[in-house]
This record gives sequence, C-alpha cells and structure tokens, in this order.
Amino acid sequence: MKPTRDIDRRTDRSWAENAVRLIEADARRSADTHLLRVELPGWSRWSTADGAEAGVDLYLKDESTHPTGSLKHRLARSLFLYAICNGWVTEHTPVIEASSGSTAVSEAYFAKLIGVPFIAVMTASTSPAKTALIEREGGHCHFVQRPGEVYAEALRLADERGGHFIDQFTMAERATDWRGNNNIAESIFAQMADEEHPIPTWIVVGAGTGGTSATLGRYLRYRRHPTWLCVVDPENSVFLPAFESGDGTLTSEAGSRIEGIGRPRVEPSFVSQVIDRMIGVPDEASIATARCVSDRLGRRVGGSTGTNMWGAFALVAEMVRDRRAGSVVTLLCDPGDRYGTTYFDDDWLTGAGFDLAPATAILDEFFATGTWGA
Repeated sequence: MKPTRDIDRRTDRSWAENAVRLIEADARRSADTHLLRVELPGWSRWSTADGAEAGVDLYLKDESTHPTGSLKHRLARSLFLYAICNGWVTEHTPVIEASSGSTAVSEAYFAKLIGVPFIAVMTASTSPAKTALIEREGGHCHFVQRPGEVYAEALRLADERGGHFIDQFTMAERATDWRGNNNIAESIFAQMADEEHPIPTWIVVGAGTGGTSATLGRYLRYRRHPTWLCVVDPENSVFLPAFESGDGTLTSEAGSRIEGIGRPRVEPSFVSQVIDRMIGVPDEASIATARCVSDRLGRRVGGSTGTNMWGAFALVAEMVRDRRAGSVVTLLCDPGDRYGTTYFDDDWLTGAGFDLAPATAILDEFFATGTWGA
C-alpha cells in the first residue's frame, strides 16, 4: 500500500488575527460619518390637494470626517480585511497600489496600523501635496513616467518584493460586504430612519473604482428598497459611454480632471447592471458646484462632491417639477482644502481654460426658482 499523502499547511494565525483586531478596533473608535441635511429654498415645499404639506429633502453624507479624510477610507479598510482574510497579506508583506489619490492615503494608514510596508505607484507629475499625504501616513511613493505604466509597475514591484498588489480597481466591488456589515448603504438607511422620507427616492454617487455604486446598487436590490441609483460621470470618463452602449472594452486617451472619479477604462469593479440612471457632468459644472456648495456649507468640498451635487440638484428640480415628494442622498467625498491650488484657484482655472460662468448661472437659477436649465 502506498503511504497516505498528508499535506499540512497550517500556519500560526496569530498575526492575521491581531491585524484584523487592530482594523476592527480602529473602526469602532471612529463614529459613523455625519448625514447633513442641505437647506433648500421655499420652492422645495408645496401644498397637496388635501391641504397637507409635501416636499423634497436633500442630504449629504459627509465622508470627509474619516481619519484619512475621504470616502476611500471605507474602501481601504475593506481591501485590507479582504487581503488579510484571504491570506494574501501576512506579517511583513509589502502592499503595493497603483494610485496617487485618496485611496493610497487611506491604504498607507491601514498598512501602518498593522505594521506592513506600503508603496503607491504613481506618475512623476503627481503633485507634492499628494505625495506628502501618503508619506505622512508612512507610505512610500514610487514614480513612473506615463499613466499607462502604473499597473504593470505595481505588478512588477509586487513580484520583485514578494508583495501583494491590492488593486483597488479590481477588488473594490468584491471586498465590501454589500449585504450589510456597516457598509455605506446600510449606514445611509440607518441614519435616514427618522427623517420625513426615510427611504430615499434617489441616491447619487460618482464612480472611480465602481465599488461604491456596486455596493449601493446591490444593497438596494437585496433589501428591496424602491430607491433608484444614479451615477454621475465627469468628462473624459468611459463609464457613461459604456453604460449607454453596453461595451465594457471602451477606453479613453484622456484622463478625468475631476480627481477621485472618472476612468479612462471600464474598471472590473464597475457593475453597470445595478445602476438605474447615469448623468454626464461637464468639468466646469463639477468645479462651479464644488465652489457653490462650499460657500453654502461654510467649508470647502472637493470636485467629486461638486459632480455629485450637480446630479443631485438636477434630480431635486425634476422631483419638484413633477410634484413628487421624497428625498435625495449623495456624498461629500473629501475636503476641498486639498484643491486650494487647483479648483479654488482662479489663476489655475484660467490657465486650464475653464469658464465657470455658464454653470454658475444654472446653479443661481436653481436656488432662485427650483428650475434646472442644464
């Protein structure tokens, strides 16, 4: 009789268990992000045929209050838990990402928390302000010359150093538990529970990885909520053309000028089937709205929040026009202080060829009359 084969790959799980504990403890120390009610003018309320009052309410979930200052904090937490629990990240495993933005900042934070090295691969043109945020969290920035090189270089570094390419654009839609477990969808509905219209008519988000829209769309179906999901998309992004045509192979030579959202390729995490509607938003509209909302909130918000709010304002105006009472919820993705030398700098806008006057006129008319002229 041949000897019985017995392949035992048990390892000490103590490091992984402690890493999960550290990440979960960090989440418990952080209170949930605020849900802000955005004040709308009097035209947002009306009397019904029976004399009752009805109207439309607008809410802004403030993801900028996470420890790393953006919506991407949730994604980074999920990505690290997913990688640890799959056995891809163990003690001393270098974690590599292809990102120069908010995701890299948040991932550097979690890498430092569990004591593993973190490398963000980005183009050499990345602003010093961005690299400083990543390095402040203990990350290392690795530069390439052209945007198209970042993915291949991230994979090469992971192979060379025995590391793990955490790959936000592929893993975003699968790392988050869309059924619940304190994801952003569950949080929104819990916070809306005591509002006049607790089940939103619309939720509006942008798409970068596609993970947030996938989580929201799946959750809405799983919980059987009669809420529509609208994804707003900036210029030079292929998500809207892909949604319209059904062609997931589309690419674009130009990149989005609204940081954090919009992609030149259809990312694996973009699940178009769970999206009910998409609205294309001109870059000038995104920036004008970011400035408008900043003035009304008394603090700066980023360009992606401007994109979200442009779409939300359009839907509010549509509901008011149709006398359909309800609520609209969107996201404040990150603080505008990061964009002081770009979106909030008049000289930069002039140099970039932006004219905000037409979009600003549409916003002024919206706040004055509740109509939407875009």
